[in-house]
Amino acid sequence: MSNAYFKVKKPQNEPILFYEIGSPERTALKGKLKELKEKSIEIPVIIGGEEIYTGNTGECVIPHNKEHKLATYHMAGEEEVQKAIEAAAKAKKEWAEMPWQHRASIFLKAAELLAGPWRATLNAATMLGQSKTVYQAEIDSACELIDFLRFNTYFMTEIYNDQPISTNESWNRLEYRPLEGFVFAVTPFNFTAIGGNLPIAPALMGNTVVWKPSGTAVYSNYFVMKLLKEAGLPDGVINFIPGSGSMIGNEVFKNEDFAGVHFTGSTAVFNTMWKTIGENIDRYKTYPKIVGETGGKDFIFAHKNVKINQLATAMIRGAFEYQGQKCSAASRVYIPKSIWSDLKDKLIQEVATIKMGNAEDFDSFMAAVIDQKAFDRVKGYIEYAKDADDADIIAGGGCDDSVGYFVEPTIILTTNPHFKTIKEEIFGPVLTVYLYDDEDFEEALKICNESTPYGLTGSIFSQDRSVLIKMEKALGQAAGNFYINDKPTGAVVGQQPFGGARASGTNDKAGSKLNLLRWTSPRVIKETFCAPEDYRYSFKEETCD
Repeated sequence: MSNAYFKVKKPQNEPILFYEIGSPERTALKGKLKELKEKSIEIPVIIGGEEIYTGNTGECVIPHNKEHKLATYHMAGEEEVQKAIEAAAKAKKEWAEMPWQHRASIFLKAAELLAGPWRATLNAATMLGQSKTVYQAEIDSACELIDFLRFNTYFMTEIYNDQPISTNESWNRLEYRPLEGFVFAVTPFNFTAIGGNLPIAPALMGNTVVWKPSGTAVYSNYFVMKLLKEAGLPDGVINFIPGSGSMIGNEVFKNEDFAGVHFTGSTAVFNTMWKTIGENIDRYKTYPKIVGETGGKDFIFAHKNVKINQLATAMIRGAFEYQGQKCSAASRVYIPKSIWSDLKDKLIQEVATIKMGNAEDFDSFMAAVIDQKAFDRVKGYIEYAKDADDADIIAGGGCDDSVGYFVEPTIILTTNPHFKTIKEEIFGPVLTVYLYDDEDFEEALKICNESTPYGLTGSIFSQDRSVLIKMEKALGQAAGNFYINDKPTGAVVGQQPFGGARASGTNDKAGSKLNLLRWTSPRVIKETFCAPEDYRYSFKEETCD
């Protein structure tokens, strides 16, 4: 029995390794890339710790080398979905009743394993399976996932420490129960860290989870499952079921024990989920928690008083890192005409130097988009711009899927503030620029705020403090993560909790206490020490003489 208050060390963000030539981490990562490429593995459905090979399979391929198969993965059917829900229910009682410090220890151990012996494996799997460059993999599958594991554990203790006021007569206590039922985690391809965090965060708070990974991230997500197993996560706490999203979702959402969904993906899919949950609301034992981070059409808005080099750098990094496949990627830019000539020259000059190629080449700045469907979608937008009368492609525009799914970093200049590529989410390396007259600054801010339904990230640039204040106020609801004189990407756990509103999600801020609270069902306990024994109160009525 515990007889002490246990403290979890307040974490610091995991340092980024830069894999310099001759460094041990570079040697280890190169070796792991070679090892993983030399074998094709078979990935099972994992339910209650049991590995299940359904025979209904998909393939994990390298996006920048599409003929190279990394793995065959087995997909869950209706039977496996039901087994996963049953396994989550079976594991629930013991996991929920486990002392919190032991749950914490499991995830802190996972963080330490990832920071050390598992780092090369997760990074290599992400580089190969999701075509991330070494830097993009390092900040994702290593640093961000480590940070989620450590910071979430610390935030859990802060939540548990938040207690109501008591009096001499009574002791008021607040306990943070897990939800009554299971949590459904639906994760995206673009961040291995998100793939890990969405099932881990509810599990940390005592919930059991059914996890449907993205079909194009099964490879790295499978290694996350193996990492958690080595860290001591009990069987059935997280159940891994790749497969058809619509089929799995239909089975999950009609189950009476469904208690919440943790989602990152498209706005359209999230809207469908919400509607389906609403249609099934009478089935559930409790109102489900619906937490989602969805689409974005993220902006950079510049004032005339800016530093051109800083703005150009933010545009290139914000739009083209990881091929623009970040929810936060810059995809529309508003520029005053007075600075465009200098900025245009700088942009074209710099974009021409970007090295696009094999993600395993440590000199590559960009690699391939995730699959054929993404390639065709992005190419379609570029072709649309090429044929438009009110837009010109001033950089890039090339697409080649002969070896891998490569799309050049592309900049479109439009005279139409409502042009297709400045309004619709593309999720690729395409940046659209709109020029406004300097005297129309306030009108341009209004257009930026109102021209898309999204509200995820955005950034503003100016060296004038009074202008920054005006811009910040005008764009108050345009972004849940708002950046001043910086690119709109790169949120760090513990520093910039991530999430947006409008059509970008429920803004429950991954990487903060706000998100973890969603996976609890608080109960207040009042204990009275000396209860009254007479129903009468002691007030006396006044009488008239």
